[in-house]
Amino acid sequence: MARAPRPDRAPRRRVPWSPLRVGLLTLVILAIGIYLGFTKHIPFTHGYRIHAVFQSSNNIKKGSPVRIAGVNVGKVSSVSRYKDTNLTDVTMDVDDKGLPIHRDATLKIRPRIFLEGNFFVDVRPGSPSAPDVPDGGTIGVTQTSTPVQLDQVLTALQSNSREDLQTLLREYGTALSSKPTAAENAMQDPATRGLTGAQALNKSYDSAGAAFRGTALVNSALLGTENHDLSNAIAGVARLSKALAGREGQLQDLLVNFNQTAAVTASQSVQLAATVRLLGPTLTAARDAFVSLDAAFPSTRAFAREILPGVQQTAATIDAAFPWIAQTRALLAPDKLGGLLAQLAPATTDLAALQSESIKLLPQIDTLNKCFSQVVLPTIGVGVKDGALTTRRADGSIVENYKEFWTSLVGMAGEGQNFDGNGSYIRGALPGGNHAIDFGIARRLGGNRRVVANAPLAILGTSPLLPSKPLGYNDGRPCYQNPVPDVNGPQAGPGKPPTQKVIPTPAPVAGDTNPADQNLFEGAAQTSSAGRGTTR
Repeated sequence: MARAPRPDRAPRRRVPWSPLRVGLLTLVILAIGIYLGFTKHIPFTHGYRIHAVFQSSNNIKKGSPVRIAGVNVGKVSSVSRYKDTNLTDVTMDVDDKGLPIHRDATLKIRPRIFLEGNFFVDVRPGSPSAPDVPDGGTIGVTQTSTPVQLDQVLTALQSNSREDLQTLLREYGTALSSKPTAAENAMQDPATRGLTGAQALNKSYDSAGAAFRGTALVNSALLGTENHDLSNAIAGVARLSKALAGREGQLQDLLVNFNQTAAVTASQSVQLAATVRLLGPTLTAARDAFVSLDAAFPSTRAFAREILPGVQQTAATIDAAFPWIAQTRALLAPDKLGGLLAQLAPATTDLAALQSESIKLLPQIDTLNKCFSQVVLPTIGVGVKDGALTTRRADGSIVENYKEFWTSLVGMAGEGQNFDGNGSYIRGALPGGNHAIDFGIARRLGGNRRVVANAPLAILGTSPLLPSKPLGYNDGRPCYQNPVPDVNGPQAGPGKPPTQKVIPTPAPVAGDTNPADQNLFEGAAQTSSAGRGTTR
């Protein structure tokens, strides 16, 4: 059921905004958006903020960039006087990408490049092991620095200072370029005699790397292992100096004695120079020895703890060993092992001589092993390519040449089989024929003999090729230093056949009409022809 309107309350009408109000609101919104877009900062708020105390502001102003490794990580928010001093407090807002900043961080005011102008704050965040600087924390003046300005340099170089500087540079140039005299050379190290100062300095760079590395280690060690080690050391030196200030007499005696000691030391300058020169290698060797000792100490301590029970039982062990020692003494008597040792003495002498000769034999065995492993075995492991006669496996791959030898033994075993009770044997015969072959190898080798032979069939070619000159053999070089022979090289053939001609079969003997005898004669003639294959 609808509720009737009350007659005492008039209805309210919505008043529309004027164009002026809408325009002003739009301008405000645009201004806020542009401000936030360009400044990327919400007013009245800030992120991580730190303070740094400098000797001078050095043209650093609000808005100057803060950089880490050349990357902008924040801006300077304010520059003011630090408390009641002449120092400058620079407040910086650092973005998240520049965090963390540690308590041992260092800050420097550096000039920007020419086109940028002014200066920026260069921050080195410090070591990760140091604690972080809290938000709003302060980095002291001992960890900040400012660049030297040109006017400061010019102010320092007054007339007298410039003349002194010119004299210093002129004398320094003379010291670097002049040759030493004979007297000066006599006092110098042999490595620098006859060199100018500049040449000697350049030569010192050869050992500068190791020296600087050692200096860096010393400087690192001087910092100590805990916080405030160096400051505590300085405080201790201050207390020592204060205590020495009240003992002037003792200090005077100390200086006199020290002067005498220094004079004696100066008289031994040559020996001291040699000692200092050897000090570096000595310290290097000592450092390695100390490292090894340090690594051995844990094991030594553990061994010492483990050996304590054994040491406690040493007295009982010695008492128990006395009967054994008595039995051992009886066993080593001349009528027992003592006599045996006397008889073995000649054999020991011979063994010593054998060992001495073995020292000469072992290098020869080593040379032979190298020959087999580097020349012989690689050679016999190569498959010989012999055209249609190449020995291949079922898959078509070439069989290594040393395996062909074992294959020939298998073939010989098959050829030697027999079917009677005489067992296996191999038959051999000298071939012959009416083809005379002239090899001529002996003539090429420098002799005056010819090598000829007879064959039943004409030779179609040679494989490998007949050498045109004697094969070279270098007996002045070990076998293993020779190259591996190329069994499939150009000398592998095939080549043309040697000189050969057909010799007619001799006529039968007159009066012999038996056909069987005629065949026998022809066979004998062929055998005789084969016999002509000799060397004359």
